Amino acid sequence: MVGTDSHTVLCAGVDPGDLPDTPVLDRDGHSLKVVPSGRALLGALRQGDARLVLLGQALPDLTAVETLQRIRRTEQMRRVSVIVVLPQGDSETAGRLLGAGANAVLGTPAEHARFETWVTRLLSVPRRVDVRVAVQAQVVASSRGHSGLHFFGLSRNLSENGMLLASPIRLPIEDGADVDLDLSLGSSLPRVRVLGRIVREAPEVHWPYVGYGVEFIFVPPESQSTLAEFLASGVGAAQPASAPRIERTRRRDGWVYEILTPMPGPAGWQVEIRRGPEATWRPGTGGPFYVVEGESRERALQAARLFVDKQG
Repeated sequence: MVGTDSHTVLCAGVDPGDLPDTPVLDRDGHSLKVVPSGRALLGALRQGDARLVLLGQALPDLTAVETLQRIRRTEQMRRVSVIVVLPQGDSETAGRLLGAGANAVLGTPAEHARFETWVTRLLSVPRRVDVRVAVQAQVVASSRGHSGLHFFGLSRNLSENGMLLASPIRLPIEDGADVDLDLSLGSSLPRVRVLGRIVREAPEVHWPYVGYGVEFIFVPPESQSTLAEFLASGVGAAQPASAPRIERTRRRDGWVYEILTPMPGPAGWQVEIRRGPEATWRPGTGGPFYVVEGESRERALQAARLFVDKQG
């Protein structure tokens, strides 16, 4: 399975001979390279175009969790998929690994069919764009009954298989919560409704949002077509170099609303609105509240002002 200097799959902290045979690698022309340590893995990821990492715990320098955290914190590496293998029954460590950004944690000895299914799935790289898309979401199921939580957020790194969710509230990730998502991809396309599952925290999403990796588990056919059309167009792939700043503030019934600088959206412009209690508010301390859209920068700002005026 070892090929040229450009390797699709990197293996660290685990002996490839201890893993199930994966014919998909040979069949589809993927190459495998074994690296001796966590730091060597990070160096190989910076230099190449690897799409998948097989990670174990037998690293001489870093723990698997530390390695994952460094991968997910770095823009150049964070999109690689990672399968971690560890002894069966270590559910506490598995939870930490998923929280650090593992796509899958498989116990050893790994079941052949399950291992190959995950490898095949993660090597199938979907179309993906970095785009600010307004998301209306609701937690619809979790093992502790946290259903009914309704919130507005933003998407990041949207693909056919999932997305990063920037949520204004902390969600019950420890429960593997399911979320009903309603995505606005612009006025020219129908809204997309999908059912997703929170699979990891996403530290690459910054304050004031809390980031989560969401896997789509059910996408209706009509939403699937709309999503595929949107991604194929590449709309939103180019992002502004600077983050939005506070354009203006408004006080309404004990709250201070921060209207941020308009930013290009999928079809027009978007304005993010944040708010905080008037008694404790300081510039830049408002929490996520809503996102409005407009055909132009001026229309989006006008829509934001009208939205704030209706509050209270």
